[in-house]
Amino acid sequence: MKPNNDFCIYVHCSFPSLSCEFASLDVNDVLGTNKLNITKTVRKYAINKHLQATGPEVEPIPIFSTTKHDDKIEQEYYGEGSVTLTSHNFERITHSHPIVVVDFFAPWCGWSKRLKPAWESAAKILRERHNPETDGRILLGKVDCTTEQELCTRLHIQGYPTIRIFRMGSDVRDVQGVHQHETYYGNRDTDSLVQAMEHLITPLGSQNLSLEDKYGKAIIYAKRPAPQEGGCRIEGSVQVKKVSGNIIIATHSESHSFDYSHINMSHVINSFNFGNKMTPTMMSDLKRLRPYIKSHDKLAGKAYINFEDRENVTIEHHLQVVKTEVISSSHQLIEDYEYTVHSSLVQAVTLPVAKFHFEPSPIQILVTEDPKPFTRFITNVCAIIGGVFTVAGILNSLLYNTMRAVKKMELGKEF
Repeated sequence: MKPNNDFCIYVHCSFPSLSCEFASLDVNDVLGTNKLNITKTVRKYAINKHLQATGPEVEPIPIFSTTKHDDKIEQEYYGEGSVTLTSHNFERITHSHPIVVVDFFAPWCGWSKRLKPAWESAAKILRERHNPETDGRILLGKVDCTTEQELCTRLHIQGYPTIRIFRMGSDVRDVQGVHQHETYYGNRDTDSLVQAMEHLITPLGSQNLSLEDKYGKAIIYAKRPAPQEGGCRIEGSVQVKKVSGNIIIATHSESHSFDYSHINMSHVINSFNFGNKMTPTMMSDLKRLRPYIKSHDKLAGKAYINFEDRENVTIEHHLQVVKTEVISSSHQLIEDYEYTVHSSLVQAVTLPVAKFHFEPSPIQILVTEDPKPFTRFITNVCAIIGGVFTVAGILNSLLYNTMRAVKKMELGKEF
């Protein structure tokens, strides 16, 4: 039989403080394999504080796509075109227009700096085409998340810049009955931004009436409930070589920056195990023999929470994987795996991650199911019966002789 040099790792983990928007499952090993953001066999689900999925699978976001920018625009030439929003005026302004598109940025972020000229340019163009005083269908705003931390945290902003679309004061869209934040992921040059914003207001038609007359107070100030949690459940499988390697869950994007101090990698492990694809017969044999094999999923049900709310914390799991070969009575060769694990919280120098370092052990366990023929069973039964009669005879003889001796002693005392 040709040896199998690969095995599957099955992952099912819940991250209550990590948004699915930028969550990525990566794999690397000592042979140079380096796979980022695996989506073909890995699924993500938004979860609440009870770790329950709040809707269907989250569609993969192209977090490694190239985003177009206007790098040659002079900021001084275009000036400020967007409205500065704070926690004091945010609700009022976002409710005063059918559509408000907001750039949540950080001044230290390089991507935010690249977006700023095109954002201000697009805001000025839209102001000229759709004057807020006479039209008012759309307005571009901006929020500095370094000064408005509470506002950005409440809206689950984890990467900079994040462009959110607010309709009638809410950035929530209903996707198959699930409330999700509506975010713009397109190119960030002036033309693309203007085109995207024009597309947003097309369904609204021309604006000749006041907002109150055209849309009504009840609609303008109506709110849809926003998602209260920003957690993510990651589950699926990855094919890896049988060499030392890592599964890393982290935040990634080629057009966003992250504040390391706001990334919390606390997680609960539903299951984490190793194995290969099996036929129904192999699965049946393994289930029958599993009571004789040690528990193979030592991480199942374990919670690793950053209770102290420390900043820049990476959670590491070091797994020593032992291969178990099971030869069933049907002569099926089944490969099963068990592991020992040591976990720790480490101060991260760069971006905090959740790391599962696995290392195959040179030790191997062999479990063989040796079926015995029926004739051996009959022989054993006969041996047992014969042994019982032999022991019974010995006990009977000892009892008989003891009783005779006692009677002789009693007769001797009488005379």
